[in-house]
Amino acid sequence: MSRWPIYDRASKTFPLYSRANVGEIFPDPISPLNASVGFQANLSPAWDDAFVACRVWDHDLYDKEVEHNNLPAFGSYLYINMSLMRLFGVRVPGMTPEAVDLQYFGDMPGIPSYESEKRDFDENPEFSAKAGEWLADEVLGATDLAAYDDDRRTVDEIRKNRPDLSALTDAELVERLTSFGDVFRPMLRRHMEASLKCGVGLGAVAQIAEAVGRPELSLTLVAGIGDVDSTGPSTGMWELSRLAREGKVAELFDSVPMTELHERLKASDDPEVAAFTAKLDVFLSEWDFRGQSEWEIRAKTWGIDPTPVLSTVDRMRGVPDEESPAAKNAERVAQREEATAQVREALAGDAEALAQFEAALHGAALWLRGRERSRTACAKLIHELRLPALELGRRHHAAGALRSPLQIFMLFGDELPKFLERPGDFTEVLEERERVYEDLFDREPPFVVVGRPDPVETWPRRSEKSVDGVEAGTVIQGVPGCGGVARGRARVITSPDDPTALEPGEILVAPITDPSWTPLFVPAAAVVVDVGAPFSHAAIVSRELGIPCVVSATQASSRIKDGALIEVDGTTATVTVIEP
Repeated sequence: MSRWPIYDRASKTFPLYSRANVGEIFPDPISPLNASVGFQANLSPAWDDAFVACRVWDHDLYDKEVEHNNLPAFGSYLYINMSLMRLFGVRVPGMTPEAVDLQYFGDMPGIPSYESEKRDFDENPEFSAKAGEWLADEVLGATDLAAYDDDRRTVDEIRKNRPDLSALTDAELVERLTSFGDVFRPMLRRHMEASLKCGVGLGAVAQIAEAVGRPELSLTLVAGIGDVDSTGPSTGMWELSRLAREGKVAELFDSVPMTELHERLKASDDPEVAAFTAKLDVFLSEWDFRGQSEWEIRAKTWGIDPTPVLSTVDRMRGVPDEESPAAKNAERVAQREEATAQVREALAGDAEALAQFEAALHGAALWLRGRERSRTACAKLIHELRLPALELGRRHHAAGALRSPLQIFMLFGDELPKFLERPGDFTEVLEERERVYEDLFDREPPFVVVGRPDPVETWPRRSEKSVDGVEAGTVIQGVPGCGGVARGRARVITSPDDPTALEPGEILVAPITDPSWTPLFVPAAAVVVDVGAPFSHAAIVSRELGIPCVVSATQASSRIKDGALIEVDGTTATVTVIEP
């Protein structure tokens, strides 16, 4: 049996790890099945490949005694190797370890400085020269996202040709579950390449804005860029919300509990309701893979349970037309164009610097789109692993081998053949693993780790955590995500699956966000997140939807009381408590 919870070996050469960034896309402990055949099993080697593709080093650099160099699991929580990310910053011309920390991880108090872990071989002129060629050719010199468009088409074709899973044998379900590695790994490699390129582009834009004396323009220059795939659900839900404001559809939204609304909509023979339900079905068909912790194949997505979609549409119904995502985006476009003109004017007498600015601006926007495009495509493919596993779990739950269909995700990949032969042998084992897995959700993993962390049993429990509140006048300093100022009541939300408390014009305060949170940004006046960076999903989407955003606002969701009156300044990255 594989060790459970999962403790990967830590690298002695590259010993610094962080939950930042990875906690945004994978906020919960990873299940055994996902670690062994899904997300970690494919992303970890893909990340190794991505760094090599960026020409900063070759595969010989990696610690051979470590199975997962870039993405280990400690206590089944995933971590990013910060030492390797900082080394990337050392070797790419124009980057620094400190810039990597800011762009990718945000403000993390208590992190050891790069100088404290610097290695003799970090600086390497040969690889820096190769990385410089990569920067010129593939980051700033890139003209399109053809490979990413191909990935999107590939996944859409896989989804289109999905067989009737209920008609497959158990063995065929396992085969499908384990058959996507050849597609998934290169897709994830391109996703990580886009992520690295995106950070380099943002860093270059920030450097130029600072050089002309306008550092506050750095994020405005990459706001409202358009064609960002992850904003699609917000637009789709907005359109549904416009249809749900009157008539029979509105009556159902107003009178039926959200947990029952989908069935009532489907059962209605009213023409208005039928027309709305048809559009809802199209939306759910396109975005069925989206949901909280969607990188986890055990997660409950919108296609499995559409209640979060309907709840968010309900919140959007109260937002006036002039606050639409399109209208807010148009404002950001105008601000971006004005900021771009100001920088161009400042550089008008320096042709070389102006050309560098244009290249950096193009590269940052292109790779912001590329990152979100590849991220969306990979999440779609994860769903194709989720569905056969769920079907297998339902069958063996019905047969009595599993006490819950979700216990199928407590298997490790190498156990699947034996499970098919003698499923009853695993009943007790999987039930115990599930008990441990559920307990892990109440554990607070260390945010930064140097070497191997302490055992899970020593981690504090979230349920026992207490944080001092804040008084009027308290200012929480974060990192800018999107400029602008907004004042409103704080709505502290810990899960996007229950958006019912968020009223239009309130400020969303969250511990962390992933793509499933995006639609909640539409009714919100601003967004405050405990962790994150200018490169994080919350910041990218806020810039597209045109709302102020502060990330790395440490413990904001714990310190700020739900309902408090606060002011968010996305430019100075401050959250001020007006009335606690």
